[in-house]
Amino acid sequence: MCRLDTNRFLQGKSEKTIEAYSRAVRRISEHFDCCPDQLTPDQLENYFSDLVESHSWSTVKIDRNGLQFFWKHVLQTKWDWIKIIKPPKVYTIPDILTTNEIETIIGATKKLRYRVFLLTTYSMGLRLQEALSLQTGDIDAGRKKVHIRRGKGHKDRFVPLPDLTLDALRELWSRHKNPDWLFPNPIGSPDKIRQATNHMDTGGTQHAMKVVVQECGIKKKSISIPFGTASQPICLNVA
Repeated sequence: MCRLDTNRFLQGKSEKTIEAYSRAVRRISEHFDCCPDQLTPDQLENYFSDLVESHSWSTVKIDRNGLQFFWKHVLQTKWDWIKIIKPPKVYTIPDILTTNEIETIIGATKKLRYRVFLLTTYSMGLRLQEALSLQTGDIDAGRKKVHIRRGKGHKDRFVPLPDLTLDALRELWSRHKNPDWLFPNPIGSPDKIRQATNHMDTGGTQHAMKVVVQECGIKKKSISIPFGTASQPICLNVA
């Protein structure tokens, strides 16, 4: 098993990235029962060929990036990964929801927290995690701005806050009154929700949106919601 310490090289990376990169090193180490620096190019090529067949391409890319990081920063060795990993020649783009479909989905969302979440995400052009991570201190009602912290590329930015969204967020907050989170973990009693120390579950939120899309009879697979001026859409996999 590989015993090289990679933690000190991962400083500055998000927890999600650290977990993914560490998992990539563990996966290949456990597969061959040795440290990756002992593997030959042929072993690596065969390993990734099998990985492409058994896992999604997104998983393969994450493992590739993790091992690239390991080779470059821990082993300090260059490697031609392009020849080792051959991506599948599949080109797809998500279906785009129309404005009317978005309005239908928001209107059909029964639970207030999910309805406000979808409205917030859509109206301000936020990514899924950006919306879930919103805190009360990020809202500047006076200037009608919202402070998005550690967004894409770990950069902060301000986005406009529509009046409708502000009113909806106020209504939601008046129900749970959590001092920190706008979308707190909803599990438990009202007192427990008020004292929740983390936000709504990512998987649960995605599942709730998937159910609403299906109930609305929207027959699309991977859905991308258009945000007008947004830089990146939120995608709901309803396959």
